[in-house]
Amino acid sequence: MAKNKTTQTEVDVIDFINAYVDNDQKKAESFKLIELMKEWSRFEPKMWGPTIIGFGSYHYKYKSGHEGDAPLLAFSPRKAQFSLYIYSKTEQSDALLKDFGKFKMGKACIYIKKLADIDLSILEKLCTTTIAYLNEHHECACRN
Repeated sequence: MAKNKTTQTEVDVIDFINAYVDNDQKKAESFKLIELMKEWSRFEPKMWGPTIIGFGSYHYKYKSGHEGDAPLLAFSPRKAQFSLYIYSKTEQSDALLKDFGKFKMGKACIYIKKLADIDLSILEKLCTTTIAYLNEHHECACRN
């Protein structure tokens, strides 16, 4: 079975941001997202793979037998936009997206250009809704 590409690493999150993010606004917003996601998840930020900053973890197992661990909440300050890994496909999350602001939806993430494009109170609700969903449906560090 294939090995998961995105696993937790020992790379320092602050060092990563300072080395990887070359735009001052994106750097400041990265630190703001860390502050917010740390507060909402109650977990310290950790690097997952080379460019994802994650908070907490949960264990998933697909019907195919493939299983692994992933962060409860995460983001990546990619060059063009932020990738937010905060979404669980639920009616509540879909309803929240209607008033979220300016974003694009990918398969497993939400893309935003800058924090000013979105409603941070809805970001919080999306994050806490996702944590609740993961807690209910997976083995989750959020239970401890």
